[in-house]
Amino acid sequence: MGGMIDPPAEVHLIHTEFLEDAHTIEALSEMGSIERLSKGAEALAGSGIESVMWTSTSASFVLGLDGIRQQIDALEKTLCVPASTTAMAFARAITAIDAKKVAIAATYPEDVALRFRQLLNHFDIDVVHLSSRGIVTAAEVGTLGKEEVIDFAMANAREDADALLIPDTALHSAAWLTDLEQATGKPVLTANQVSFWEALRLCGKLTPQAALGRLFEEVP
Repeated sequence: MGGMIDPPAEVHLIHTEFLEDAHTIEALSEMGSIERLSKGAEALAGSGIESVMWTSTSASFVLGLDGIRQQIDALEKTLCVPASTTAMAFARAITAIDAKKVAIAATYPEDVALRFRQLLNHFDIDVVHLSSRGIVTAAEVGTLGKEEVIDFAMANAREDADALLIPDTALHSAAWLTDLEQATGKPVLTANQVSFWEALRLCGKLTPQAALGRLFEEVP
């Protein structure tokens, strides 16, 4: 996404290790462990980055708010730059667009999706609708095409929701944000979008941008 903004941003991507590609509480908790994050963060040492994100929505929110804070603390201690996670970025992005009620179109199994709603409740965000597609692996999520994602979004957009959330970084949706918002008639927040927004916000480089959804149109 770094090349989609003006001026472009340099993005360093590290793929952390994990034992199992599965949207289960156990696998995601292991994936988001401090040991895994710290090892990945060490690979960024000396890279000159100005902020760092743990960009797995579910391998953050499954651990709850305390677990997210521990992840952020570990990243900041390792790299000495501001840090956040995709799950936390969702909460901040919802506030930034002044959404009070949201609908969630989750690719995950229901038990995992429910943990995302629990996290948002900590921030007094009212989830008026939650849908679960029940996909177990990130690999399968990555195969979903544009029309499938737009249909999924439209099926879960609710008139009483101020925004629609689609929380999975495995979903390749950055180039479709304008289409998603036009199709649903409301702001759409996706995992990679809010992660990139949060990274820019943390290092003070957030400026209004086109084609990245309503979230990027104004700077809070």
